[in-house]
Amino acid sequence: MRKLRLNKIASATRNARLAREVVVAPDVVAREGSVIAVRALERKSVYNELEDCNGRMAAVNEGDVIAGVLGERRALRGYSGVVPERVAPGDVLHLLNLGGVIGRCTSSVVEVGPPGRVEVLGQVLSFPYIGDRRGLPASILDQALPAAEVLDVSAPVVYVSGTCMNSGKTFAACEVIRGLARRGRRVAAAKLTGVSLLRDTLKMEDVGAFRALNFNDAGAVSTRPDRILPIARGLLNALDRDRPDCVVVELGDGLLGEYGVMEILKDPALLQAGRAHVVCANDQVAAWGAWRLFVEEIGARPTVMSGPATDNDVGRRFCEERLGLPAVNARTDGERLAAVVDDALFGGGA
Repeated sequence: MRKLRLNKIASATRNARLAREVVVAPDVVAREGSVIAVRALERKSVYNELEDCNGRMAAVNEGDVIAGVLGERRALRGYSGVVPERVAPGDVLHLLNLGGVIGRCTSSVVEVGPPGRVEVLGQVLSFPYIGDRRGLPASILDQALPAAEVLDVSAPVVYVSGTCMNSGKTFAACEVIRGLARRGRRVAAAKLTGVSLLRDTLKMEDVGAFRALNFNDAGAVSTRPDRILPIARGLLNALDRDRPDCVVVELGDGLLGEYGVMEILKDPALLQAGRAHVVCANDQVAAWGAWRLFVEEIGARPTVMSGPATDNDVGRRFCEERLGLPAVNARTDGERLAAVVDDALFGGGA
């Protein structure tokens, strides 16, 4: 064991509540959620920042000692990567996202370039028992909110989903939260799927949510179809105990991505809790496909279409005339988007 002073503590580690000085061991637990220390081997010119536990972004410089979390990523427009079967000091791995998820990159896209390389320094240890000098492998399962097998919520849920990454989901969710809060609604918020990053839930709080959670709070680095339902139930149960008037939920990634969006929307209890569905689409084909998925596979009807498909009259006419859906652009008419959702939840009453 040895002590290290960290230059940067990634936001994905926040459940572990690390101090700036940590103790590391050579035996690394090669498992999703395991907190490890690494040294940056280079400085990139793009996709070169790391989010800390306060949501601040800082450039990653060559030689920085960083605390991050082993995990997977399966992004269509970013890096994809896995946790190796074995991890040891001296191994070279990659920073897979801005939140400090670390793994072996298996695929990337041109826009973000190759992933930043990091050298493994060791397993970060935690010391949960006063007076006990034997450290335990730190994990973001420490202090995590519990998963749940049963959904127990009374507040109506607004689901904001999309056809792909970068389809305007977070912006739309924030405009809905802003508008509902201005109407005097007590709004909680959550991001239930995706890969660890604090940025989006911080934005939700900035625009009026009194509390916002994501799957990282439940000890997940990224979400998967086979594990998402207990996590989603647990987070919504936790928010409902705060007695919100409603909960606005962003479902990160796309409807047909690999993070579990469709599993949430197809679950009978979670679907029944959803009183409004905001769907963000990139273009007319995407809007049509999302509408078909909702009607034919999910068994629900979208409440309103938003995203780039509604940027001008061409897309809005398509959604309204061909799909029979209100089409409201969050960037230009956020107040109307919130009004449509408010009417779906509360009948427009104050």
